[in-house]
Amino acid sequence: MSTSEKPRRDTRDQIFSWLTTGVALFVLVTMVGIVLALCYAAWPSIKAFNISFLFTSEWNPPMDRYGALIPIYGTLVTSIIALIIAVPVSFGIALFLTELSPAWLRRPLGTAVELLAAIPSIVYGMWGLLVFAPLFAKYVQPLLASTLGKIPLIGALFSGAPLGIGLLTAGVILAIMIIPFIASVMRDVFEVTPAMVKESAYGLGCTTWEVVWNVVLPHSKTGVVGGVMLGLGRALGETMAVTFVIGNTNFLSSASLFMPGNSITSALANEFSEAAPGLHTAALMELGLLLFIITLIVLVISKLFLARLARSEGAKS
Repeated sequence: MSTSEKPRRDTRDQIFSWLTTGVALFVLVTMVGIVLALCYAAWPSIKAFNISFLFTSEWNPPMDRYGALIPIYGTLVTSIIALIIAVPVSFGIALFLTELSPAWLRRPLGTAVELLAAIPSIVYGMWGLLVFAPLFAKYVQPLLASTLGKIPLIGALFSGAPLGIGLLTAGVILAIMIIPFIASVMRDVFEVTPAMVKESAYGLGCTTWEVVWNVVLPHSKTGVVGGVMLGLGRALGETMAVTFVIGNTNFLSSASLFMPGNSITSALANEFSEAAPGLHTAALMELGLLLFIITLIVLVISKLFLARLARSEGAKS
């Protein structure tokens, strides 16, 4: 390299370093700005209701009385239902695509799974309301009530009238929406497992399940947890599909998952455009702030769990 080209190259490297640093700082400043804007807009509600906002179920705009208990409950319940359904299904899809699928089927099936993620959420919501909910009310909810509804303790979750829409329906729709994300990540991390290690396990006489459970999963558990957290983040923040099928009511008369409910995102979607300036708008902004905090807590827990996995792997090695 000539002496004249070296200063030029150093200048380009410096400019590139400044640009990348600026982009990273822009993301950080944007996030801080969003948090500050939410806190500022929600301050009248925070000042008026304090901590009771989290534990009050009343939501009465004409009386300016607001509580976030039911939206928080609906958000958490529907997301948990979605994970309970989506994680094992996604695991099965990833396992089939990486270990059991014929070569001619692997690519089209993998593409089909990824295309599910490209369907707009409003389409899921319309399909859920017009097609899935009536079938769910006619066939699935009566079956659940006659079987799981008879079991002590958990039977209360599957009792009540089969309305079609409700918390359980919203959870199922969310599960269908997040399955492509979790399955795609699981498939990718399963494929990263060295083929020699898997072939060695098969050579020792291990079954497919034993190879996956004892070889593939330990090697890729960090990526699997990351995929699950990605799906949970999508479930927590989903708006339109949940708004269509959750029922959008701030009354919970029982613990049944068949009953209509509300979530933070559906409450924001339904009321924000018509909210009067003042305490109503501030309460909705506080709901948005709570959703941000819930997502942040989930992210922190996942990071701590991943760090613990990394420490355990380091100790074993």
